[in-house]
Amino acid sequence: MGLFTKDIKSLDDLFVHTLQDVYYAENQITKALPTMIGKATNAQLRQGFETHLRETEGQIKRLEQVFEMHGHKPKAVNCPAIDGIIKEANETAGEVADKEVLDAALLAAAQAVEHYEIARYGTLVAWAKRLGRDDCAAVLQQTLDEEKATDQKLTALAESRVNQKAA
Repeated sequence: MGLFTKDIKSLDDLFVHTLQDVYYAENQITKALPTMIGKATNAQLRQGFETHLRETEGQIKRLEQVFEMHGHKPKAVNCPAIDGIIKEANETAGEVADKEVLDAALLAAAQAVEHYEIARYGTLVAWAKRLGRDDCAAVLQQTLDEEKATDQKLTALAESRVNQKAA
C-alpha cells in the first residue's frame, strides 16, 4: 500500500497508517543505534546514543499502547524515509576515516533521524487531537517531548565539542 492509496479514506485511516510508519521507523532506529554506538568515539555522544536507544525502546512501547487505545494491533509498514536516512548515515560513516569527523557525521545523522521523528510525532499529536483522541495525543506528546529534548542535547554537544574537534 502506498501512502495515498484508496485504502486511506479518512483522517483516522491516515492517522493509523502514520502510526504504522513511525512504528517501523522506531524499530529500525533500535537496529541502527548499536552500530552508531560502536562507531562513536566521543564519550558523550556514545552515552547519548545509549540513552536514546533505551528511550526508543520505551517509545515503541508507547506506540503499541496508542495502537491498542485506538483499537488496532501494532503493525509496521515500510518507511522509505527512515530507510533512506539510515542508509545515508551508514554510507557517510563508512567514508570517514578521521574519528573526530566521524563523530560529527554520526551526530548529524542522528539529528536527521530526530527531525524526522519530530515531524511525525508532531503530526500524530495534532491528528489525534482533531480525531478527539486526547488520550492518544497525550501519550504521543510524551514521545514528541523526548525527541525534541534529544535534538537539543545533540545540538548542544555538536556546538560545544564535536564540531570544534572535527574542524
